[in-house]
Amino acid sequence: MKTIGLIGGMSWESTITYYQIINETIKKKLGGLHSAKILLYSVDFDEIEKCQSSGHWDQAANILTAVAKNLELAGADCIVICTNTMHKIAPQMQKEISIPILHIADTTICQLKKAKINKVGLLGTKYTMEEAFYKERLIKQGIDVIIPDKENIDIVNDIIFNELCLGIIKDTSRKKFAAIIQALKNQGAQGVILGCTEIGLLIQQKDSVLPAFDTTIIHATSAAEFALE
Repeated sequence: MKTIGLIGGMSWESTITYYQIINETIKKKLGGLHSAKILLYSVDFDEIEKCQSSGHWDQAANILTAVAKNLELAGADCIVICTNTMHKIAPQMQKEISIPILHIADTTICQLKKAKINKVGLLGTKYTMEEAFYKERLIKQGIDVIIPDKENIDIVNDIIFNELCLGIIKDTSRKKFAAIIQALKNQGAQGVILGCTEIGLLIQQKDSVLPAFDTTIIHATSAAEFALE
Protein backbone atom coordinates (compact mmCIF):
# COMPACT_ATOMS: atom_id res chain seq x y z
CA MET A 1 0.00 0.00 0.00
CA LYS A 2 1.29 3.44 -0.93
CA THR A 3 1.50 6.25 1.63
CA ILE A 4 -0.75 9.26 1.09
CA GLY A 5 0.61 12.70 1.97
CA LEU A 6 -2.28 14.94 2.99
CA ILE A 7 -1.91 18.72 3.16
CA GLY A 8 -4.84 19.68 5.38
CA GLY A 9 -6.13 22.41 7.64
CA MET A 10 -7.76 24.43 4.85
CA SER A 11 -10.02 24.12 6.78
CA TRP A 12 -9.52 21.34 9.31
CA GLU A 13 -13.30 20.84 9.25
CA SER A 14 -13.10 19.17 5.84
CA THR A 15 -9.72 17.53 6.51
CA ILE A 16 -11.53 15.30 9.01
CA THR A 17 -13.77 14.12 6.16
CA TYR A 18 -10.74 13.30 4.01
CA TYR A 19 -9.19 11.17 6.77
CA GLN A 20 -12.46 9.35 7.37
CA ILE A 21 -13.28 8.65 3.72
CA ILE A 22 -9.76 7.46 2.86
CA ASN A 23 -9.74 5.01 5.76
CA GLU A 24 -13.31 3.83 5.09
CA THR A 25 -12.42 3.18 1.43
CA ILE A 26 -9.32 1.16 2.37
CA LYS A 27 -11.32 -0.84 4.92
CA LYS A 28 -14.08 -1.53 2.38
CA LYS A 29 -11.62 -2.72 -0.26
CA LEU A 30 -9.25 -4.74 1.95
CA GLY A 31 -11.47 -5.72 4.88
CA GLY A 32 -10.40 -6.77 8.35
CA LEU A 33 -8.40 -4.27 10.35
CA HIS A 34 -6.86 -2.55 7.33
CA SER A 35 -6.50 1.23 7.35
CA ALA A 36 -4.69 3.77 5.19
CA LYS A 37 -1.05 4.78 5.44
CA ILE A 38 -1.34 8.55 5.80
CA LEU A 39 1.06 11.39 6.54
CA LEU A 40 -0.92 14.51 7.47
CA TYR A 41 0.53 18.00 7.60
CA SER A 42 -2.12 20.44 8.78
CA VAL A 43 -1.35 24.11 8.13
CA ASP A 44 -2.62 27.20 9.95
CA PHE A 45 -5.46 28.27 7.67
CA ASP A 46 -5.38 31.88 8.89
CA GLU A 47 -1.92 32.26 7.37
CA ILE A 48 -3.06 30.77 4.04
CA GLU A 49 -6.29 32.78 3.92
CA LYS A 50 -4.36 36.02 4.40
CA CYS A 51 -2.23 35.09 1.37
CA GLN A 52 -5.40 34.44 -0.64
CA SER A 53 -7.21 37.64 0.27
CA SER A 54 -4.12 39.81 -0.25
CA GLY A 55 -3.26 38.17 -3.58
CA HIS A 56 0.07 36.81 -2.31
CA TRP A 57 -0.26 33.47 -4.09
CA ASP A 58 3.50 33.04 -4.48
CA GLN A 59 3.87 33.24 -0.71
CA ALA A 60 1.17 30.61 -0.31
CA ALA A 61 2.94 28.47 -2.92
CA ASN A 62 6.19 28.71 -0.95
CA ILE A 63 4.44 27.58 2.23
CA LEU A 64 2.67 24.61 0.67
CA THR A 65 5.66 23.59 -1.44
CA ALA A 66 7.78 23.37 1.70
CA VAL A 67 5.06 21.19 3.26
CA ALA A 68 4.94 18.94 0.19
CA LYS A 69 8.71 18.53 0.24
CA ASN A 70 8.58 17.52 3.90
CA LEU A 71 5.89 14.95 3.17
CA GLU A 72 7.94 13.54 0.30
CA LEU A 73 11.01 13.29 2.53
CA ALA A 74 8.89 11.58 5.18
CA GLY A 75 7.91 8.85 2.71
CA ALA A 76 4.71 10.00 1.00
CA ASP A 77 4.07 8.48 -2.43
CA CYS A 78 1.63 11.20 -3.50
CA ILE A 79 0.35 14.58 -2.36
CA VAL A 80 -3.33 15.33 -1.76
CA ILE A 81 -4.15 19.01 -1.18
CA CYS A 82 -7.35 18.93 0.88
CA THR A 83 -8.89 22.04 -0.67
CA ASN A 84 -10.02 23.13 -4.14
CA THR A 85 -8.81 26.74 -4.05
CA MET A 86 -5.15 25.99 -3.38
CA HIS A 87 -4.94 23.88 -6.53
CA LYS A 88 -4.35 27.28 -8.14
CA ILE A 89 -0.71 26.80 -7.12
CA ALA A 90 -0.52 23.03 -7.69
CA PRO A 91 1.50 23.43 -10.94
CA GLN A 92 4.15 25.46 -9.09
CA MET A 93 4.29 22.87 -6.32
CA GLN A 94 4.53 19.94 -8.72
CA LYS A 95 7.69 21.37 -10.28
CA GLU A 96 9.46 21.16 -6.90
CA ILE A 97 8.65 17.54 -5.96
CA SER A 98 9.04 14.18 -7.69
CA ILE A 99 5.86 12.50 -6.40
CA PRO A 100 2.50 13.22 -8.07
CA ILE A 101 -0.06 15.70 -6.82
CA LEU A 102 -3.48 14.11 -7.26
CA HIS A 103 -5.39 17.06 -8.72
CA ILE A 104 -8.89 17.50 -7.31
CA ALA A 105 -10.33 18.83 -10.59
CA ASP A 106 -8.95 15.90 -12.58
CA THR A 107 -10.52 13.34 -10.25
CA THR A 108 -13.82 15.23 -10.51
CA ILE A 109 -13.61 15.34 -14.32
CA CYS A 110 -13.36 11.53 -14.34
CA GLN A 111 -16.66 11.29 -12.46
CA LEU A 112 -18.34 13.91 -14.66
CA LYS A 113 -17.35 11.96 -17.77
CA LYS A 114 -18.68 8.72 -16.30
CA ALA A 115 -21.99 10.50 -15.72
CA LYS A 116 -21.89 11.93 -19.28
CA ILE A 117 -22.09 15.51 -17.97
CA ASN A 118 -20.96 18.10 -20.52
CA LYS A 119 -22.33 21.25 -18.87
CA VAL A 120 -21.83 21.70 -15.14
CA GLY A 121 -22.43 24.32 -12.47
CA LEU A 122 -19.48 25.19 -10.25
CA LEU A 123 -19.75 26.31 -6.63
CA GLY A 124 -16.75 27.13 -4.46
CA THR A 125 -14.79 30.07 -3.14
CA LYS A 126 -14.82 33.20 -5.27
CA TYR A 127 -11.30 32.30 -6.41
CA THR A 128 -12.40 28.88 -7.67
CA MET A 129 -15.54 30.22 -9.35
CA GLU A 130 -14.14 33.39 -10.92
CA GLU A 131 -10.54 32.54 -11.83
CA ALA A 132 -9.45 30.34 -14.72
CA PHE A 133 -7.19 27.78 -13.00
CA TYR A 134 -10.03 25.36 -12.17
CA LYS A 135 -12.51 26.02 -14.97
CA GLU A 136 -9.87 25.69 -17.69
CA ARG A 137 -9.16 22.07 -16.75
CA LEU A 138 -12.85 21.27 -17.20
CA ILE A 139 -13.19 23.22 -20.44
CA LYS A 140 -10.12 21.48 -21.93
CA GLN A 141 -11.92 18.18 -21.34
CA GLY A 142 -15.00 19.37 -23.22
CA ILE A 143 -17.08 20.30 -20.18
CA ASP A 144 -18.80 23.71 -20.20
CA VAL A 145 -18.84 25.51 -16.85
CA ILE A 146 -21.57 27.76 -15.44
CA ILE A 147 -21.01 29.88 -12.34
CA PRO A 148 -23.53 31.92 -10.33
CA ASP A 149 -24.04 35.66 -10.84
CA LYS A 150 -21.99 38.13 -8.80
CA GLU A 151 -24.52 38.40 -5.97
CA ASN A 152 -24.69 34.63 -5.53
CA ILE A 153 -20.91 34.25 -5.81
CA ASP A 154 -20.63 36.59 -2.82
CA ILE A 155 -23.29 34.62 -0.90
CA VAL A 156 -21.53 31.29 -1.52
CA ASN A 157 -18.09 32.69 -0.63
CA ASP A 158 -19.41 34.32 2.55
CA ILE A 159 -21.07 31.11 3.75
CA ILE A 160 -17.88 29.13 3.08
CA PHE A 161 -15.49 31.40 4.98
CA ASN A 162 -17.74 32.77 7.73
CA GLU A 163 -19.75 29.64 8.48
CA LEU A 164 -18.55 26.33 7.05
CA CYS A 165 -14.83 26.83 7.71
CA LEU A 166 -15.80 27.61 11.32
CA GLY A 167 -17.99 24.52 11.63
CA ILE A 168 -21.23 26.55 11.55
CA ILE A 169 -24.05 24.79 9.69
CA LYS A 170 -27.24 26.78 9.12
CA ASP A 171 -30.46 25.60 7.49
CA THR A 172 -30.96 29.10 6.08
CA SER A 173 -27.64 28.78 4.25
CA ARG A 174 -28.62 25.33 2.97
CA LYS A 175 -31.74 26.89 1.45
CA LYS A 176 -29.67 29.64 -0.17
CA PHE A 177 -27.38 27.05 -1.75
CA ALA A 178 -30.38 25.03 -2.94
CA ALA A 179 -31.82 28.12 -4.64
CA ILE A 180 -28.48 28.89 -6.31
CA ILE A 181 -28.26 25.29 -7.59
CA GLN A 182 -31.80 25.63 -8.98
CA ALA A 183 -30.68 28.78 -10.81
CA LEU A 184 -27.74 26.88 -12.33
CA LYS A 185 -30.14 24.18 -13.50
CA ASN A 186 -32.31 26.86 -15.09
CA GLN A 187 -29.23 27.97 -17.05
CA GLY A 188 -28.73 24.48 -18.45
CA ALA A 189 -26.40 22.82 -15.94
CA GLN A 190 -26.70 19.01 -15.92
CA GLY A 191 -24.90 18.66 -12.61
CA VAL A 192 -23.21 20.76 -9.94
CA ILE A 193 -19.65 20.55 -8.62
CA LEU A 194 -19.43 21.15 -4.88
CA GLY A 195 -16.05 22.73 -5.56
CA CYS A 196 -15.09 23.64 -2.02
CA THR A 197 -14.23 20.86 0.38
CA GLU A 198 -16.50 22.34 3.07
CA ILE A 199 -19.68 22.50 0.98
CA GLY A 200 -20.36 18.82 1.57
CA LEU A 201 -20.79 19.64 5.26
CA LEU A 202 -23.88 21.64 4.26
CA ILE A 203 -25.19 20.21 0.99
CA GLN A 204 -25.89 16.56 0.20
CA GLN A 205 -27.63 15.03 -2.79
CA LYS A 206 -31.06 15.35 -1.17
CA ASP A 207 -30.56 19.13 -1.01
CA SER A 208 -29.76 19.50 -4.72
CA VAL A 209 -32.05 19.41 -7.76
CA LEU A 210 -28.97 18.55 -9.83
CA PRO A 211 -26.66 15.54 -9.52
CA ALA A 212 -24.08 16.77 -6.98
CA PHE A 213 -20.39 16.00 -7.39
CA ASP A 214 -18.83 16.41 -3.95
CA THR A 215 -15.14 17.03 -4.59
CA THR A 216 -14.16 16.00 -1.06
CA ILE A 217 -15.65 12.53 -1.45
CA ILE A 218 -14.36 12.15 -5.00
CA HIS A 219 -10.82 13.33 -4.17
CA ALA A 220 -10.48 11.30 -0.98
CA THR A 221 -11.80 8.14 -2.62
CA SER A 222 -9.41 8.60 -5.55
CA ALA A 223 -6.51 8.99 -3.11
CA ALA A 224 -7.38 5.69 -1.44
CA GLU A 225 -7.65 3.97 -4.81
CA PHE A 226 -4.25 5.38 -5.83
CA ALA A 227 -2.76 3.96 -2.66
CA LEU A 228 -3.95 0.49 -3.67
CA GLU A 229 -2.86 0.60 -7.31
